Amino acid sequence: MKAMMIAAVMAAGVLAAGSASASEALAKSSGCLTCHAVDTKKMGPAFKETAKKYKGNAAAEGKLVEALSKAQGHPEVKAKGDDLKTLVKWVLSL
Repeated sequence: MKAMMIAAVMAAGVLAAGSASASEALAKSSGCLTCHAVDTKKMGPAFKETAKKYKGNAAAEGKLVEALSKAQGHPEVKAKGDDLKTLVKWVLSL
């Protein structure tokens, strides 16, 4: 039983890592990583700083998706629709 629990926890970790890798690949293909990085400030803020800024804000996801969709305070982004929502969720999860 204990071995099954350990295996389940490890599998969840692998799936989460795969999802993060897919999201980072989406960020790269959408051009986000030209101006942003996960841990360090480039031209734009680090994604982790953005996540920290919006931590605990229930409206953050919708606010960011809307602002990025309309290019408010940010250059136009390539990601649209579900891809944009996926990217925003990923950034806020960091």
